[in-house]
Amino acid sequence: MNYRKTLLATSIVASLCLSSALYAQDAAQPTTTTDQSSAQARKQAKTLSTVTVVGIRDSEAESLNIKKDANSHIEVVTAEDIGKLPAKNVADTLQRLPGVNISSASASEGGFDESDRVSLRGTNPSMTQTLVNGHTVGTGDWFVLSQVQTVGRSVSYSLLPSEIVSEVVVHKSSEAKIQEGGSAGSVDIITRKPLEFAKNVTAEASIGGAYSDLPSNTKPQFSGLFNWKNDSNTFGVMAQAFYEKRSLQRDGQEVVGGYSQIGAADPIAVAHPDLAGVYYPNEVGSTLFTQTRTRKGGAIDLQWKALDNLTFNLNSFYSKLKADNYNRNYMMWSSGPGNTGFVPTGTGLQPGYTVKGNVLTNATFAAVPGSMTPYGVYDQISRPGASSSSAYTTLDANWQVTDHFTLTGQVGTTQGKGDSPNQDVSEVGFGAGAGASWDMRGTGKPINTSIGGDNSSPSGILPSAGWIFGDQDIHVKDKENFYQADGEFSFDDGALSSLDFGARYSDHTRDNKTDIGQGPTGDWQNIANYPTSFSNYPSSFNSKLGVSAPGSIWYYSPAQLAAFDAIYANRDPVARYNWQNIYKVNEKDSALYLQANFQGEGWSSNLGVRYVKTKESINYNTPVPDANTVTGPITGSAFGNYYTSDYQHSYSKFLPSANLKLDVTDTLVARFAASQTMTRPDYSALAGSVSLDDLTHTGTGGNPELKALTSSNFDASLEWYFAPRGLLSAGVYDMALKNYVNFGNTSIQYKDQQASTAAGHDVFNTYEISVPTNVNGHVKGVELNYIQPIGENFGVQTNYTYASGSATGDKPLQGTSKNTFNVSGYFENEMFNARVSYTYRSQFYAGVSRTDNYYQQGIGNLGVSLGYNINAWMGLSFDAMNLNNPTLKYYTANPAYGKLPYASYVNGRQYYLNLRFKL
Repeated sequence: MNYRKTLLATSIVASLCLSSALYAQDAAQPTTTTDQSSAQARKQAKTLSTVTVVGIRDSEAESLNIKKDANSHIEVVTAEDIGKLPAKNVADTLQRLPGVNISSASASEGGFDESDRVSLRGTNPSMTQTLVNGHTVGTGDWFVLSQVQTVGRSVSYSLLPSEIVSEVVVHKSSEAKIQEGGSAGSVDIITRKPLEFAKNVTAEASIGGAYSDLPSNTKPQFSGLFNWKNDSNTFGVMAQAFYEKRSLQRDGQEVVGGYSQIGAADPIAVAHPDLAGVYYPNEVGSTLFTQTRTRKGGAIDLQWKALDNLTFNLNSFYSKLKADNYNRNYMMWSSGPGNTGFVPTGTGLQPGYTVKGNVLTNATFAAVPGSMTPYGVYDQISRPGASSSSAYTTLDANWQVTDHFTLTGQVGTTQGKGDSPNQDVSEVGFGAGAGASWDMRGTGKPINTSIGGDNSSPSGILPSAGWIFGDQDIHVKDKENFYQADGEFSFDDGALSSLDFGARYSDHTRDNKTDIGQGPTGDWQNIANYPTSFSNYPSSFNSKLGVSAPGSIWYYSPAQLAAFDAIYANRDPVARYNWQNIYKVNEKDSALYLQANFQGEGWSSNLGVRYVKTKESINYNTPVPDANTVTGPITGSAFGNYYTSDYQHSYSKFLPSANLKLDVTDTLVARFAASQTMTRPDYSALAGSVSLDDLTHTGTGGNPELKALTSSNFDASLEWYFAPRGLLSAGVYDMALKNYVNFGNTSIQYKDQQASTAAGHDVFNTYEISVPTNVNGHVKGVELNYIQPIGENFGVQTNYTYASGSATGDKPLQGTSKNTFNVSGYFENEMFNARVSYTYRSQFYAGVSRTDNYYQQGIGNLGVSLGYNINAWMGLSFDAMNLNNPTLKYYTANPAYGKLPYASYVNGRQYYLNLRFKL
C-alpha cells in the first residue's frame, strides 16, 4: 500500500468528523492528590477550581505545582501533557518520568510496539501497584502464555487508553492511607468527574487513522466524550467511548529450543573430538507474527451533590482488546526428532566449522540425498478470539460532617478477563536430507541460517515429523469486590494539622477453570489431507530484521488451519483435559490505618501505620500427591493422572511510613521518607500452573508456599523550582527486599506427550522445572531531573535514573536497568505545538526461559507529536511512534556457555493522524 496515499485518505476521512484531544478538557483538573494533607488540599482546591489547564506549558506548570505542594515524593502528569505526548496508553507517557520503566510484554511472548507494563525504580512490574481513583483494577492478558504462566499482579496498560485520564500520580514514597500492594510504589490513574467541567455542556470527539508501516495499512481510531451538568452544579453526567483499531506485524528470529550440548558419545563427537561438550543452537526460527488489535469500550460517571456537604459519585469503566493473532515460526531443527538430528549424528558436517568458547558458532551440513531426516520444523499457530478485558464499577460518597470532620466511603467491583478460546495449529517437518548451516554473529545480531530445498512452497513437508498441539477453551478471570471507609479530623491550631484513619476489605479471585490441550487424531499424517494453496512471507522480511535466512516462506491462512484442525485435532473435553493449567487463588485482604499529618512554618510531615491481614486459599494440581492433596488420583486425562491440592495460608503485617518535607526556601524543597511496604505473591506463581517442553524436557511451574515480599525503603530528594515551569532535582533511594520472588529448579516426573504418541503407550520422563522461590534482594539508585523553560514558547526536559539491584547469591533482579534516561523538547504557540521525545533503558533481566535466564538488551524509542489549531473549536494532530524503528534484542545467559542470542524483533513505525473537535 502506498504510504502517502494512505495518510492522505485518512486525513480526508478525518476532516469530515468530530474531534477533541488537541485541546485541554474544559475542566479544572483535580489537584487534591491522595498524599497531601486534607486541610492543605481543601485550600488549594478553592483556588485551583477556577483554573483551566490549556497547553503543554500550562499542564507542565500544573504538574510541578502539585508535585511541589505534596507532602510525599510523587510525580504527576496531567491530561494535556498526555494528550500532547507521543502516547497511546498511560504507560507510554509514564516511561518519560524519572524512575519509571516500561516493558512491552508480560510473559515470554517477546516485545511488541506498545507499552504494556510499568515498573518503578529498577524492580519488576509486579512490585508496582496500579490504581484507578485509588482502587485496584482487575486485568486480563490476551496472550495465552500470559494467561496460564507466571505473570504477576501487574496491570496490562494496553487496556487503559490515555483518553480516560485527568491526571496520573506516581507515588514513590509510601503513606499509611495508600492501599498496600506496591513495594516499589504506586501509580494512581485519576479520571475526569462531571462537576469539574467548567461549562454545562461539553462535547469532545476525535476521529482519524493509525498507519503501521510493516503491515502497510491504516485502521480507524475514534474517541468521544459528552458531559452535562445542571446550572446549580449539583448533578452531572459524563459519558466516554473509544474505538481504536490497528494492525501489527512483527518480524523476528527466535532460538526456540535454546542451546543443546553435544555428548561425548554422539557420532559427531566421535568423529570430531574437539566438539565433545560443545553447545549449538537447537531450533533457530524465522518468526512472522501478525495481529489486528481492536480496543473498544467506554466509561460513564454520575456525580450528585445531594447536599452542600454530601456528594455521591457512580463511576463505571469497560475496555476490551480483541487480539486475534497468527504466529509462524520456520525453524532450522538441528537436534531433530528424538534428539538425533543432523548435529548429534554429524551427518554432512563440512570442514571449516568454528568453535568459540564452548559454542559451535559456525557450521555447514551438506545435503544427504535419500535421507528422510527433517532439517527443519515449522509451526503455524492461529489464535482466533484471543482477547483481554478490564472493567470496574464504584460508588463513592463524601460527607463533610463538620468543618473539621470528613467521612468518605467506597464500594466497588472490578473484573479482568483473558480468553484464548482456540488455537489452530500445524506443525510439520521439512527439508528431508536438505542440509543446513548457521553463522552466529554475537549477542546483538540474529543468527544467519540456511536450510536446503524449496522454502517458498509446502512441497517438501513431512507431516509425520510434526504434531497438533495448543490449548483451547482458556478463560482466566481476575475479580475483586472491595469496600473502603476513610475519615479525617482536621485541626486549626498546633503542629498536628489532621488525622486520617480508615479500613478496607477486599475479596479477590483469579482462576482458570477450563483448558483443553488438543492433540492429533484421525488421518492427520496423510499429506494428501493438507491444504494445497498458500501465501508467502513479505519479501522485506529478512532485510527489515538484518539477517540472512530463508526468505519468501510459505504459510497457510488462519481459515485453512481452522478447517484442518476441526477435522484432525482431538479436543475431547475429558481425555484432553489439561489439569496442569487449571488453578484458583482466592485472597481475602483486610486493612486498617492511622496517619497523623503535621504542618509548621516551612515544613510538613506525616507519620502512620497500616495493618494488613491476608487469607489465601490456593487450589492447584500436581502429577504426584503432596502435603496439601485432597483428591486423587484422578484418571482419564491423556496428560496423566493428577491430584487436586488445596493450600490455606494467612499472615498479617504492620507497615509503618513517615514523610518529611522541608521548604528550605520558597523555591527549594527537601524531602525524606522511610517506610515498609508489601507486595503479595503473584497469583499465577502461587497457583502451580505447569508448562512443559517435551523436546528439551524442561518447563515452568508454581509454588503455593511463596511468602509476601516486604521492602524496607529510604528515600531522600532535593528539588529546586527555579521557574514556574522549571525544576532541577536529585534524589536517592534504597530498598531492602525480603522474600523477593526469583526462580529455582526442581526435577519432576511428567508424562511425555510426544514420546507417548510415538511409542503408542504412556512414556514418563524427568523434567527440569523452573519454579518461583523466595530470596532476599536489594535495590538502590539515583534520580536526576531537569525541566527548563526557554522563553515563552520553548522548553526541554531530561532525566536520568541509575538503579543497581541484586538477589541472594548475586543473582539478577527482574526488570532492573542500570541506566535509564529521557530527553524531550517542545515548542508551543497559539496555533501550533510540537514535541520530540526520546527514551532509553539499558539491558535488564527479563525472566526465565526453560531453565536459562534471559535478558532484554538496551533499547531506545523516538517519538514525535504535532498539533495544529485550525480554529477555536477544531484541531489536527499527528503522532509518530518508534520513529527510529528499534530492534528488540534478547539473549540467554548460562555459566556453561556465557551469553548467546535468544531473540530479535522488529515492529516498525506507527503513525496516528486525528482531527479533533471540542464544543
